[in-house]
Amino acid sequence: MSLLPGVLAGETRAIARLLTRAEAGAAEAREALDAAYAAAGRAHVVGITGVPGSGKSTLVAKLVADIRRTGRRVAVVAVDPSSPYSGGAILGDRIRMAEVAGDPGVFVRSMATRGALGGLAHGTLEAVDVLDAAGFEVVLIETVGVGQDEVDVARAAHTTVVVSAPGLGDDIQAIKAGILEIADVHVVSKCDRPESDRAIADLRNMLALDLATSRRPLWRVPVLPVASLRDEGIGALREAIDRHREALDAEGGLLARRREIARRRLVKAGEDILRERFSREGEERIAALLQDLVERRASPRAAARALLDELAEGGTR
Repeated sequence: MSLLPGVLAGETRAIARLLTRAEAGAAEAREALDAAYAAAGRAHVVGITGVPGSGKSTLVAKLVADIRRTGRRVAVVAVDPSSPYSGGAILGDRIRMAEVAGDPGVFVRSMATRGALGGLAHGTLEAVDVLDAAGFEVVLIETVGVGQDEVDVARAAHTTVVVSAPGLGDDIQAIKAGILEIADVHVVSKCDRPESDRAIADLRNMLALDLATSRRPLWRVPVLPVASLRDEGIGALREAIDRHREALDAEGGLLARRREIARRRLVKAGEDILRERFSREGEERIAALLQDLVERRASPRAAARALLDELAEGGTR
């Protein structure tokens, strides 16, 4: 708990140290992280996702600068691929955010996936709690960019921005991945390329079929052209993100999204606790069940249920 007062006061060192403990899953930080969750709940959480090469990192840097011009403090959790050697994030936050690195109203943290699927790292949502509790009014989550596994960000954010780029086959990729359905805002980046008009038209045509908007009666998903290197369209994107937050408030959707995020986190926390108990207490019991599985005297589901029953007999923790 010693780090929490510093986090609530917005102290950079305390925030960074608690984020490190969240990413590592340190047991000694559990009380502080639980308290950070209780203190959070005010920030607008925005997920930014899309396939590799779509220009997410450049767009995020420009978007941060534009949000800062409105006077709001901004934090970024940038989920990067893991190094196969160190397990750390391959890309550096100071490389991607050089133009806002000296701004005291901006905090950027890179997190390694470390084998996590879905585009997010294991500690991403707890990192968002810490940054929210520290007083950042907008928290951006930039996903790792793995294509068809990116939908988890929609279960973590109030507003989801999907970034496409002309020439990458994103229209087909979007249909395959279900990306079309998770977007609250579509961005076609690198719109200075000649083929961008077709990408924009394709997305608008697909949205016109009501694939993505039927569950959002007061919100129609925009398709925005952006050229980040030229600073074109960034202001329109920031305005669309703000309008989406207003639309959620107007139709009661913000509470619904918070409930869905809470539900997902509850299930995920339960899975993590079970996984930890399996690894800590279940090895001998697993070994005893393996032979039944190998000889097909039991199915994997039946064996797992037997293992859970045995763990439950040992008492909950």
